[in-house]
Amino acid sequence: MSTREVCLLIGHGGEVLWCDASDSPNQLPDSRARWEAIWRLRDVLEEVAHSHPDGPLGFSAEDESTMAALTSALGKPLRFSVVAPEGMVARLRDRDVLVASEPWWAEALRSASGIRHTPSGLA
Repeated sequence: MSTREVCLLIGHGGEVLWCDASDSPNQLPDSRARWEAIWRLRDVLEEVAHSHPDGPLGFSAEDESTMAALTSALGKPLRFSVVAPEGMVARLRDRDVLVASEPWWAEALRSASGIRHTPSGLA
């Protein structure tokens, strides 16, 4: 199976509210449907998560600009996260943290992205 970036919009209690995927393991192009879903779900949206099938376990420059735009547009802080083969990182109050206890949907996100979990042992 080929790998691809996948995005999840997450609500209260880890509920997956919406999902989309790209055809590429290295990018998740802007999508009007995704932006419309974010706006429609803004009152219940708590987290935006996506995969980095080929790494890194961290946020890219494009991720940074997208997170800033979302925070500004919605007028509220969200949790942002990246799920990679070796683990998961989340942005909490302007600080990146390695997630030791991953939510239930992290492994499903890896599976949908076509990546295998290879923990780094850091968590």
